[in-house]
This record gives sequence, structure tokens and C-alpha cells, in this order.
Amino acid sequence: MSADTVLSLVRDDLRAFAGYSSARSSALVGDVWLNANESAWSNPADAQGIARRYPEPQPQALRTQLAALYGCSADQLLIGRGSDEAIDLLVRALCQPGRDAVLVTPPVFGMYAVCARLQNAPLLEVPLRDSGDALVADIDAIIAAALSGNAKLVFLCTPSNPAGSSIALNDIERVAQALEGRALVVVDEAYGEYADQASAATLLSRYNNVAVLRTLSKAHALAAARIGTLIAAPTLIQVLRRCQAPYPVPAPCTALALAALDSDALAVTDARVAQVKAERDRLYQALQQAPGVLRAYPSHGNYLLVRFDDAQAAFDALLAAGVVVRDQRAAPQLHDALRITIGSPEQNDRVLQVLTARRAAA
Repeated sequence: MSADTVLSLVRDDLRAFAGYSSARSSALVGDVWLNANESAWSNPADAQGIARRYPEPQPQALRTQLAALYGCSADQLLIGRGSDEAIDLLVRALCQPGRDAVLVTPPVFGMYAVCARLQNAPLLEVPLRDSGDALVADIDAIIAAALSGNAKLVFLCTPSNPAGSSIALNDIERVAQALEGRALVVVDEAYGEYADQASAATLLSRYNNVAVLRTLSKAHALAAARIGTLIAAPTLIQVLRRCQAPYPVPAPCTALALAALDSDALAVTDARVAQVKAERDRLYQALQQAPGVLRAYPSHGNYLLVRFDDAQAAFDALLAAGVVVRDQRAAPQLHDALRITIGSPEQNDRVLQVLTARRAAA
């Protein structure tokens, strides 16, 4: 798929859109900066003057580090305010309101549908299929619905939130092939560090209609820093940068992210991911045997989706013990389910103690 074909997926009126040129967008060099109406003095709360000047719109040092982390080139990266900003940018830049559809696979992360609604983009839903062992994406149905429903964006969440299931790379490739020139296949890998398969970013060399979402919020424990990354064809990245609001990455967040991506910090993150995987397996096995649990689904994320005979009672018992979990009962197919994030061993022990004690007391 050529760069021109990727550009054809963008709204006609935005292909040549120049966007806003901020004071930090130019390559000017000087030692007295009087072009952005910034204060000449630091705030008393900012002794080192980190926040006095506007930050780089796309910090080059962070782009280099993220490219190394995700195995892509820097020109394939867009850094934004979490993955949410990239989702919103994609919907606004590619979908003509009232015409171009967004396809999702419920139950799934709700921001895809929210962004579609805000853009007045038709929403196509292809529910996950209950295979008996897992809630899985129906690849044939996704392709058929995307083609018949004029989908411009297809969101594939893998590992899926909240189901925990993954989509095999060959299935993602099959969707990309079928929709080449028709739609962008956006693979959300927010929980990719907890899965065992290679990233869909490995498909970009063959399919320019694939884009990948990554984040430092989960495995890297920087949720408050709001550092999300979109990996896509450079031509598409350039368009989205022109559509992005100025200065999306605060300088303190950039500094924090760079520190989190040095070799020592990454080694700690890797060890913690391994611990989460071990705890995930332990909790899954224990919940399978817990009274009142109808089914615990295997997961490739840092959470488990669990069905209960009385989900309200389980939720209330956990809350009474100070444990807050995600109530999923309003989501399609999940009328009896809670999502439990994998915590520390001690936190997971408390979950098991509460659920066991709840039925014993009954």
C-alpha cells in the first residue's frame, strides 16, 4: 500500500490542512527567546525553570527512546496525551461526519465509541464471540461488516479490555489485507507488554493501513504522566501532527518518561511484568475454584474478567473490604461480570480471602 493510498484514507478537506504553527515548531536558533510571549522569569514553585517555556511539540529524545522500545522508526511515531488523544485524532482526521464508520468489537474499551459519537461517525459493532473458553474477535464478521458498512477505522483491541483475549498476528494481517485501501486497522496494544506475541507494529513494513496504539500508563506505571504513542505510516503521522493541538507533551512528563525508559528502570519494569503474569496465573487458577464464581476467563492483560452467580454481592463484599474492582455488568454480554486488576501478591490474597469468606458466611 503506497503512501498516496494511506493519504486517501484521510478526509478530503484535511489532506492539505496546514494546522497551527506554534512558536516551537520552527528551527530557529537563539539564546534570548522572545517569540512565544512566555514569562522572562520562572515561577517560585519551579526553581529549575522546567515549566517556564513551552515544550517541544514532539520531544525528539523521547521519540528516539520510544522508537527503540517499540521497534519502529521515529518518523512513525506520534506522542500524545495517552492513547485517548490518538484515538480521537484518528476519528476526526479520517471520518467524514455522518458517512465514514468506526468499527468496534464489544465488550471493549469505550473511548472508541465515544470518539465516534463526538464526530458523528456511524458506529459498527461486531460483538466478541464466546468460544466457551474465551471471548474472541470474529475475524470473518469484522471484515464483512467493515466492507458492507463503509468503515474507515477498525479498532482491534489486543489484549482485549476487558475480555483479556488476544488476536493472532495472522488474523490482524487478514483484516489489513481485506481492507487495504478501504480502512485503517488500528491495533490497540495498551496491554501488549503482558502478552506473549509480537507487536502488530511488525506488520507496518507490509501494510500501511495498520496503525498501533501503545502507552506508558500500564506496564510502565506512568498513568498520570499521560504518555501515549501511535505508530503508523509516516505520511499519516504527518497529517495527524497537523491536526494535533499545540504542545501535547508537558516537559515534566517528558522528563519522567525518559527516566522510566533508561536501562535500569526498564529492567525493573520487566521484572514486574513477569510478576504480574505469575500472579495472574495464580489468581486465575484460584478463582476457577472459588465458590460463587461461574467462570474466570484466561487473560493476556494485567486483569481477569470473572463471572459470578451474584456479581452485586461479590462487588459489595470486596468494596466493604476496601477492594475496588471494575463493575462490567452494563457492558454487552457481561451482565454478571467484574474485572479484577492484578495487584501485588498481598492485594490478590485479599481478593481471594474476601470471595472465599463471602460464600462461607452465606
